[in-house]
Amino acid sequence: MSYDAILFVSFGGPEGPDDVMPFLENVTRGRGIPRERLLEVAEHYQHFGGVSPINGQCRELIAALRAELDKHGIDLPIYWGNRNWHPYLPDTLSEMRDAGVKSALAYVTSAYSSWSGCRQYRENIEAARAEIGDDVPQVDKIRVFYNHPDFIDASADRLREALGEIPEDRRDAARIAFTAHSVPNSMADTCDYVKQLTEACRLVAESLGISDERWDLVYQSRSGRPQDPWLEPDIVDHLKSLHGAGVADVAVTPVGFLSDHMEVLFDLDEEAALACQEMGLNMVRAGTVGSHPQFVQMLRKLIQERLAGAPRESVGRFGPNHDVCPIDCCPGPPRRPAGGPPASARPSV
Repeated sequence: MSYDAILFVSFGGPEGPDDVMPFLENVTRGRGIPRERLLEVAEHYQHFGGVSPINGQCRELIAALRAELDKHGIDLPIYWGNRNWHPYLPDTLSEMRDAGVKSALAYVTSAYSSWSGCRQYRENIEAARAEIGDDVPQVDKIRVFYNHPDFIDASADRLREALGEIPEDRRDAARIAFTAHSVPNSMADTCDYVKQLTEACRLVAESLGISDERWDLVYQSRSGRPQDPWLEPDIVDHLKSLHGAGVADVAVTPVGFLSDHMEVLFDLDEEAALACQEMGLNMVRAGTVGSHPQFVQMLRKLIQERLAGAPRESVGRFGPNHDVCPIDCCPGPPRRPAGGPPASARPSV
């Protein structure tokens, strides 16, 4: 199939103090979240001036991809639409339709398969297309890329930089804590999220010569009711265990995230860093891939796969993921009772 545009699809985030509560109301609309819970989450944003960095990071990545596409003679316009804040997906699809776009290839800001990281975005796209109606462009999503060699290399480069901050005589004993967003066990049980994360961690560690005994996959940003089981261990609990075992240095690596957005900044650079400071555990934090040149190169290659049948690259045990998701892929979690906070009560922004 031919494509005549690229569509960036992301979560969205507030860009000023007055945006915070309307944004959170968008995220949680129809889910019965108490206002006091929203006010609690709003404080995380106000701590950073009411601005989520995710929109700025999308702009930066779009500019980098534009330059990369131009360098390789790929003359497709790039559009951008969010789930929860301006620019909204329906508005962007309407703009694309008015510009004569017939079919677009979508990049969603998630490297892994899950309901919240893949299927929900596909459902958002289809809902926006239905809202626009006649002549709305067809939108196909590029595959998940947790095991693409350029993603692994970019992630390893960020970890290498962080390890360089640890004194050389202690560096080889430092532990690596790979982090990802926790999800309910009921969601994890119906998709390959944990398998893909584990493989990405293994590949990054292997590329740097780090033995399996030195790294762990842990989770952050848990929300929801206390009685509901979510993926564990939590990053702060894990850091306490490392300290108790006599570990002196840890490199925290948010491999489950693509940019240094609000949850990375608050949960790692604030909460986890404070816990380490209080314990006397030296923590360094690796950056996310962001607009790393090899990550941008990977996006261009994934686009070329669909445009021109370029080689489908992957490393590791599982091969490249499917382009078209099966109809039963990554089913949504059971609905929560009214008043119970959903997985997005602490938005991934």
